[in-house]
Amino acid sequence: MSTATALATDFWRFQPHPEVWFLVGGVAVLSAYALTVVGPKVVEPGEPVIRRRQLVCLVLGIALLWLASDWPVHDIAEEYLFSVHMGQHMLLTYAIPPLFLLATPEWLARLVLGRGLFKRAFYALARPIPAAVLFNGLTLLTHWTGVVNASVGNALLHYTIHAALVTSSFLLWTCVCGPLPELRISYPGQMLYLFVTSIIPTVPAGWLTFAEGTVYSAYDVAERMGGLSVASDQQMAGLLMKLVAGGFLWVVIALRFFQWAKHFEDGDRAVDQVAPPHELTWE
Repeated sequence: MSTATALATDFWRFQPHPEVWFLVGGVAVLSAYALTVVGPKVVEPGEPVIRRRQLVCLVLGIALLWLASDWPVHDIAEEYLFSVHMGQHMLLTYAIPPLFLLATPEWLARLVLGRGLFKRAFYALARPIPAAVLFNGLTLLTHWTGVVNASVGNALLHYTIHAALVTSSFLLWTCVCGPLPELRISYPGQMLYLFVTSIIPTVPAGWLTFAEGTVYSAYDVAERMGGLSVASDQQMAGLLMKLVAGGFLWVVIALRFFQWAKHFEDGDRAVDQVAPPHELTWE
């Protein structure tokens, strides 16, 4: 009983993660250096180094990266609740990479990629088919029972999985909202691309929601945070993957549809302004 009581009061204990502070601080410092030192030397006179919307996305992306990687989200996700673990993955794959891509000016993206092997590899992988296959394959693999149980007890494996998911997510979203126009696909292509991607989360989501018994033994701990049972925790994780991940993708699909429709409407207006319609006659 004394052990159980100690564990019950230990859910919210503070655990420092200097590696996370170093990562988030490094991203912030490198971003500031690129925008204040490198940018003015690269950008043409009169052109902004970064636009206000990009700066907002950058700040929000750094804040979410810190939230998803540091205490208490990281510790609860790793030690107690798989549903929080699922929410952490949602941030790392569906929120943070798109924000950083939206925040990156084109000049900075081209400077980082350079002209060598790294650029060729990135251009080869940041295409719809390889990016979708890599991202969705990793999504399915990282929900396999053996992988989840092993990663909970191995910090290096855990960080490696997170790094692989974030990297594949950057490739996935480059086709949709990346800073390089030649890698973005058309609006109809984006809608189809995201529709196919939205199907994949339903597989592990359904498995978790309707599974009988414990799926991941690493989360079958004696003391339940908030009194949430293992089955309820798994069901919440499944619903998060189905509703949040799938719903977010469908919101982006809807936005792209309206942007596509507006593009045609603007095109029709431009044609009318250049060549206004005339009355038709027999001649």
